[in-house]
Amino acid sequence: MNPQAKLIFTLSLLLGITITISSNHWVMVWAGLEINTLAILPMITKSHHPRSIEAATKYFLTQAAASALILFSSMTNAWHTGQWDISQLTHPTSCLILTSAIAMKLGLVPFHFWFPEVLQGSSLTTGLLLSTAMKFPPITLLYMVSPSLNPSLLTCLALLSTALGGWMGLNQTQIRKILAFSSITHLGWMAIIITYNPKLTLVNFYLYTMMTMAVFLSLNTIKVLNLSTLMTAWTKTPSLSAMLFLTLLSLAGLPPLTGFLPKWLIIQELTKQEMASTATIISLLSLLSLFFYLRLVYCATIVLPQHTTNHMKQWHTNKPTSTLIAILIVMSIMLLPLSPLISTIH
Repeated sequence: MNPQAKLIFTLSLLLGITITISSNHWVMVWAGLEINTLAILPMITKSHHPRSIEAATKYFLTQAAASALILFSSMTNAWHTGQWDISQLTHPTSCLILTSAIAMKLGLVPFHFWFPEVLQGSSLTTGLLLSTAMKFPPITLLYMVSPSLNPSLLTCLALLSTALGGWMGLNQTQIRKILAFSSITHLGWMAIIITYNPKLTLVNFYLYTMMTMAVFLSLNTIKVLNLSTLMTAWTKTPSLSAMLFLTLLSLAGLPPLTGFLPKWLIIQELTKQEMASTATIISLLSLLSLFFYLRLVYCATIVLPQHTTNHMKQWHTNKPTSTLIAILIVMSIMLLPLSPLISTIH
């Protein structure tokens, strides 16, 4: 892609995110979301492969429908209350339509079908943007309207997302699809707590973004797209593979690592809200996603003898790992001691 075009699309992406998260008027929010969608489409199609064109088409149709639903819900609310302000969303039908629209934009179950296909048709860097930056405006919208949303509906969506995200990721061999189902599972954890403690949802999103960035950038460095090529990564970059192994375990939420922190705080908050049974169910459902994280970890750390691999060998590269990846991996592994500080903030 032309560097000038890439700069324009990146600036447009930042502009769309900024407009959406800083607006109080629903029409400005809609305009920011549309700028976001139009800016990311050329990044998805930059490889000119039929799969990427298909991914861009699916992404455009889904996001356009979700933006239209957001506009429709705000117009319905304005019709009944006379208010276009985001914080004045009080009409029940408008709240229901808006919840569906944001769930479609995020990829929550049952509106999740587009996300794994779009991520599979994109490059790893574009997939990173789709999994993190493009999720920030809808999460911010959820944060701003959280007092008006229906807790029971969001709890159902969250439990379904955690269940299907873990279940559908079990039989995957493509790493981008596995990370897509991982994203759906994490969104379930964010959605279940948004009406009770919105700040905790933002903490969860920030930590998820940091860990996902570390995983995507590491995979992009070692040029891995599926499990079979991940098995040969140890011989090329042993230190990065070891760090990737720990980052994946952190993303799974195992206790000594950073990823355990948001799950721990969410379970604690659900228990305070007298939802111990819901906390137990979502904790048990997260074991499904733990299985495919462990598959990734196993493939990342396996050391195969040279004569047993039945696919084409890749050249050994001595490309140095960037400082950003090193910082992200360290933070993705070692932030659990900050839990008392984060507990006081939220």
